[in-house]
Amino acid sequence: MYALIDMKGRQYKAEKGALLRMDKIDAEKGASLDFDSIMLISGDGTQKIGTPYIAGAKVTGTVEDQIKDTKVVVMKYKRRKNYKRTRGHRAQYTIVKVTDIIEG
Repeated sequence: MYALIDMKGRQYKAEKGALLRMDKIDAEKGASLDFDSIMLISGDGTQKIGTPYIAGAKVTGTVEDQIKDTKVVVMKYKRRKNYKRTRGHRAQYTIVKVTDIIEG
């Protein structure tokens, strides 16, 4: 059984016991999270599709860790003008372990 979650404009496929790497959520390590914006639940040969969400459906999970991705280097350069600019960026993510999927 799996569910499609809509979180901050992104969609995630959640299965029981799976680890999801989501955009940063302000929650402590070990905190419990409930997601109620479920777009689809599929399992046992049946599917429930929401319009846009399924009423009463919920996915619960716990925060495993807060991590940073590898650095992405952004460089600007204009030839013959003595112009170079370098900036770095590290995206922050939250690792969530799915504990249960509740159908609505």
